[in-house]
Amino acid sequence: MASYRTTPVPVAVPETLYRSLVWLDYRLAVVFSLGLPLVLLIWAAVRREGALVRLMQIYWKVASLLLISTLLLANQRPLGFVLVLVGQLLLIGAVWFWVDLNEELADLPPWRALPLTVRIWRWSLTLWALAGALFSLTSLACLGKAAMAGPRCAVWLQAPQGLNDQVTGLFGFVFGANWTATIAGFVGYVALVAYVVGLLQWLLVRLPKQGRVAGEF
Repeated sequence: MASYRTTPVPVAVPETLYRSLVWLDYRLAVVFSLGLPLVLLIWAAVRREGALVRLMQIYWKVASLLLISTLLLANQRPLGFVLVLVGQLLLIGAVWFWVDLNEELADLPPWRALPLTVRIWRWSLTLWALAGALFSLTSLACLGKAAMAGPRCAVWLQAPQGLNDQVTGLFGFVFGANWTATIAGFVGYVALVAYVVGLLQWLLVRLPKQGRVAGEF
């Protein structure tokens, strides 16, 4: 592995601190981009809050890009680093872009638990996504094949590869088949193509017609 002096990631912090920051970013991602949105989706569905359900459905469609990036990073595909950065920025747009949903949320009583929690989550997600995107810029130095072997690049791969190992065990237990990092990378590329096609269709067809109205996003 490359030494600290030859590591291509231009971050003037000790390696141990950098590793801790990467894992902190992953843990915050689990809380704000996975755990809370899932709870809010179920909560909104149970309470039959149509606007909030729609907002969370849109969020999950956009957030699927982070899952795609995880699949690619599990297979050590450098493109995954770019998708993490792009995905974090898209999440901000996913929760703030819609005029109709913003107005409906503003009309809900601010003291009710569900609308209040959604408001707190939106601001928390925004702050995390902005900070995470800035920090993810340091991972772009890992785009080269040689750079991937560096210790600071390897730490970005630990969580996706660890998750992939768990999926491998579960997949083998449930289906009696092998799930490998290569398969994860292939599924990631296929999902990315579908994601880009869907995004382009919305940008070129629906957005010009509907504007900032959630509509059929």
